[in-house]
This record gives sequence, structure tokens and C-alpha cells, in this order.
Amino acid sequence: MRGLTGAGPDRARKTARAATTVTSVLAALGLVATACGTGGTGARDEGPAHAESAADGRSSAPSYAASRMPVTSGARVDAVRLVKGDPTVSAAVKQELKPCVADEYPVDVSYGNLTGGTVDDVVVNVLTCSDAVGVGSYVYRGQGGAYRNVFRTEEPPVYAEIDRGDLVVTLQVYERGDPVSSPSGENVITYRWTSDRFAEKFRTHNDYGKVAGTEPTPVPDS
Repeated sequence: MRGLTGAGPDRARKTARAATTVTSVLAALGLVATACGTGGTGARDEGPAHAESAADGRSSAPSYAASRMPVTSGARVDAVRLVKGDPTVSAAVKQELKPCVADEYPVDVSYGNLTGGTVDDVVVNVLTCSDAVGVGSYVYRGQGGAYRNVFRTEEPPVYAEIDRGDLVVTLQVYERGDPVSSPSGENVITYRWTSDRFAEKFRTHNDYGKVAGTEPTPVPDS
């Protein structure tokens, strides 16, 4: 299932660099105030917090309240209802989750086997209507007859997807001096389900404007 974005993760990553939209999203989620309070100087104060804090492993630890939506094998879920009924999703993200056109919501939804459960896991990305900026990414696992949130990150711009059985999360990176319109690059973080939680396995950093990024850095097993 796809939301209004249509073009999937590529478009989400490209359009996430729109300055006006990113600024408004960060303000709505309270991240601009956090950045300004750090005492930094220059344009960096306008940008979001560093992307590493959005998916540092704490985001992936099970929390995790069960939804009231029953699990049905092979069925497609109502992603909007799932996110809105999830107590771990912030009020700011829920506020962004409103129809863009008629009854169409800005969500991208993917299904696949990430956690080894008996039904497909559900990956939900909540986006902005105008420019498809990812404001929240979540993974829901069917467990005990209901869906449980087993991963979340809410630092925009962010996008999560399934890649060969792993969870891959892309976050844009702002260094000191970067204006909101021009992040320095992106972190692409690969998670694997281990011991009932997502554990980081690889982290690749790509600098915008360069032909190639760094090689993936393996994360030692804990």
C-alpha cells in the first residue's frame, strides 16, 4: 500500500530537502526550540537536532502498547487508525496525520517479515502532504492477537523501509553551519530483529554532492 507520495522512498528523500516545509515540520514537533537552546551559533541553530539521536537504539527498544486493532493473517491494516490509536506516537505526529485530498492520508505502508512472526510486520511512514517529508516511522508486529509498536523514530526528515528482511532507516544529517535547506548528508541505518528488539547492524553515511559515501560500518553484536 502506498500513500499520496506514490514515488516511494526516493521521492521522500529528495523532497525532504524543501526548506519551508522542513522548517514548519520541525517547529511543529518542537525540534527548533531544542536546537536553539543548545547555545550554537549561525545557521545550524535553524536546523534539526543531529540525526544520530533519532535512531540510536533507544528508539528501537520495545515499549510497547498493543493496539486495539486485531491481527488478521493476510489482511491489509488501516494504517491511519493504527497510528492514531498508538499511545507511543507523539501528539505532533498525530496532528500531521490528516487527509490531504478527500479521504487520502499522507502515509506509506509496507508489509514484510522483519521479526519472524506468524503474520507480516507493518512499516508505516507518516509524511507531510505538500512535500512528502517523513515526520515519523514505525514498525508494528502482530503479537497476542494485536499489533504492537516495536520501533519508532520521530525526528524529521526520516523514512523507514524493508530491505531483504532488515529494517533500513534513512535520516538526513545537519552539521554546524548548515541552513535548513541544505543538510550535509544522510545516515542510512540498518536494523535487524535480535532478542525481541531491533538492533543496529550497519550505519552508512552519505555526503550530498559527492559521488559515493563511506562503506557500511558493522556494529559489533552486544
